[in-house]
Amino acid sequence: MAPKLTPTPLSSLRVSRHLIPAHNLIPNTSIQNKPLLHYHAAFPPSALSTSAIESHLTAVGVVEPQWRFTMYSTTHFHSTTHEVLCISNGKAKLCFGGEDNPGKVEKEVQQGDVLIVPAGVGHRLLEDLSGGFEMVGSYPKGYNWDMCYGKKGEEAKVESIGRIPWFERDPIYGDQGPALEN
Repeated sequence: MAPKLTPTPLSSLRVSRHLIPAHNLIPNTSIQNKPLLHYHAAFPPSALSTSAIESHLTAVGVVEPQWRFTMYSTTHFHSTTHEVLCISNGKAKLCFGGEDNPGKVEKEVQQGDVLIVPAGVGHRLLEDLSGGFEMVGSYPKGYNWDMCYGKKGEEAKVESIGRIPWFERDPIYGDQGPALEN
């Protein structure tokens, strides 16, 4: 059994919020106007393991962990669900919004960080800065992810993003938390 993981207290959690404009056929945050959220050091790296993250997410009960992997190096987005990415190992530079988008966001993330990526936000790995960069990818209960690349023929999928409900509870903190403030 994984050790119990206690997230950083909300009172000392640093959160970055980014609204990213649509670019070409990547909607980004333009449909729901929910920001990309970055919880900096949400989990203490000293106690962190993939199994501890998965146990914590399962106990909170908002999202279901579905995979352990790095991030694809091709810009993609999901039209069927929001995504919660918990950095379980390493450090990386990521791009959100599409690399040609003047309004893109490039971020360095590291072990212990959490990203909440709204449906429609393009994202990709730019560089694994540590070797072995890994995340736990999770999705709201009852939702399955798809892959979209901002290509012609995906318009109907993009239109459906507006019908995806936002979180009623924070995926990391439960009844309170940054995801509920947006």
